Amino acid sequence: MNVTLVFVYNADSGLFNTLTDIAHKTFAPETYSCNLCAITYGAFGMRAEWKEFIESLDCGLEFLHRNELFDRYGIASTDLPALFLKQADRMDLWIAAAEINACATMTELKQLIVTKLGQVSVAP
Repeated sequence: MNVTLVFVYNADSGLFNTLTDIAHKTFAPETYSCNLCAITYGAFGMRAEWKEFIESLDCGLEFLHRNELFDRYGIASTDLPALFLKQADRMDLWIAAAEINACATMTELKQLIVTKLGQVSVAP
């Protein structure tokens, strides 16, 4: 499949932000603002089940933080976390924050992605 999934976390990049996120997820996980990160990462790294899943997808993958989305693509007005679908010269919002935030488990998130991938028509 000639598409790239662009996963965008509702967090900023950088060492200080990463350390703050770890502390937040550890001490107050119910108030953490990025459900995508909460589901797919533990306190110190990507969950093995998630890593296996994304490696099994037949498409390109890109992972960005909120500030990197703006720096790379000039997108700043989208609620995050979100997934974008990039193909050819287009990048479109593919799975909105509300859909990601409605997922309570990794299984639900994986099913959402698999279902949506089944609906993708690849541009020539």
